Amino acid sequence: MTERGAVTWPPAPIRTARLVLREPAARDRAAIIELLASPEVGAYIGGPRPRDELERVLPETPEKRPGLFVVELDGAMIGTVELNRRDAEHRSHVRPDAGEAELGYLFLPEAWGRGYAAEACAAALDWFADALPGEPVVLCTQTANDRSMRLAAKLGFTEVQRFEEWGAEQWMGVRSPVTPSS
Repeated sequence: MTERGAVTWPPAPIRTARLVLREPAARDRAAIIELLASPEVGAYIGGPRPRDELERVLPETPEKRPGLFVVELDGAMIGTVELNRRDAEHRSHVRPDAGEAELGYLFLPEAWGRGYAAEACAAALDWFADALPGEPVVLCTQTANDRSMRLAAKLGFTEVQRFEEWGAEQWMGVRSPVTPSS
């Protein structure tokens, strides 16, 4: 996330009405394994990963990297929100020079349907807009993922294109930065 300007990472934890967005910590390891091993979570992202493999390969302190937030509710991790730079390998670009930021999110199934994803993603997008003003953000999801499609609309993403990848129709939307009116 730092290629386009000086962004302090990690930022201070971001607090919303119900959630805290912060960098990963050792105490999140079990929840991250649960998240990545969940058949429900993996349904639209290539399937769940085997729990025994995750136990073996996931470090004791989960990876800390710019743009990755753990989403915490009442002291417990319920998901992740990520803002990553897309690389030149991706064929669907909004910016002519590539490198646009892409929003990604994963939440434990017990956190679904309560508005946590919308609240956390909106907070991460607000942080990003303050840290890198004028930068668009893209979001890609399978068109079959109704929940993700509704969240994209709620967050203000508009369709740029649809394409076939990983054996399914994908949707790509963009959320353009809000520019102050004169």
